[in-house]
Amino acid sequence: MNPSIKYSRQREMIFNQVKNFPVHPTADEVYTALKKDNPELSLGTVYRNLNLLSELGQLKKIHIDNAKDRFDARTDPHCHLLCTKCGKVFDIEDDAANGIEQRIFKRYGHMVEEVSLNLKGICQSCFEEFDPDENDI
Repeated sequence: MNPSIKYSRQREMIFNQVKNFPVHPTADEVYTALKKDNPELSLGTVYRNLNLLSELGQLKKIHIDNAKDRFDARTDPHCHLLCTKCGKVFDIEDDAANGIEQRIFKRYGHMVEEVSLNLKGICQSCFEEFDPDENDI
């Protein structure tokens, strides 16, 4: 947690929920996971804290067209796979995002301030349920 902002037990709880979530959660998923043990927690508090943590660079907000934003506790440059079937977002361990800022600067002279590389496709679980007779690959 960032020492420059006032400590909040709820903020730490929200951050830890994102960090420990198996796939990148939406604010609603964080709220649902925490609400049963924290009845005083409001959805607004979850949204405000997720957005604050994102602005402070402690979480990464993943914007997905026509869907709710998701949050990632990993802030290093890395790729995501957005599953077009189940809607989950997965980290992709690949070197494509590593050092991209320096490569872009060397080649084009542009200074990259943030890297967000999102791939769309079908996750392993959905692919295993995939019927090739119904869809083209």
